[in-house]
Amino acid sequence: MLQRIQTVYLLLVVILMAALTFFPLAVFQSGDTLFKLDIFQLTNLSQSSETYPTWWMFILTEIIDIIAVVALFNYKKRILQIRLCIFNAIMLVCYYALFGFTVYMVKQAIPDATLSVKFALSFPLICLILDYLAIRNIGADEVLIRSLDRLR
Repeated sequence: MLQRIQTVYLLLVVILMAALTFFPLAVFQSGDTLFKLDIFQLTNLSQSSETYPTWWMFILTEIIDIIAVVALFNYKKRILQIRLCIFNAIMLVCYYALFGFTVYMVKQAIPDATLSVKFALSFPLICLILDYLAIRNIGADEVLIRSLDRLR
């Protein structure tokens, strides 16, 4: 299983999306008030009791992670693995759309807030690139297997 490079790519996707739960995605600043956005909630750092849940980002992160794990263990079914990787890539694009929607909603609630993104926001983009590389290598394996079947 770990002999194929696409397995390493998919394993890195799983690790990066799991690591996303530990890092903040963005920080909003409005005057002296700071708001930290992670996949669980938007937290007012000035008043620690004030939080706004962003459970939809957590659910989408876990769906992406579960799809990557399922694709990782379906290494004998290459076509299904390609389809799962394509669906995972679509979900990663939806993740950025959902992040943009969340930023839009925060900007509507706090009009003078400035956005400062953190490095963890690049994890889904890296996962999208790794998904693309996995799809290419799975496709190359499928072409190789079909060419070997044709010679028999």
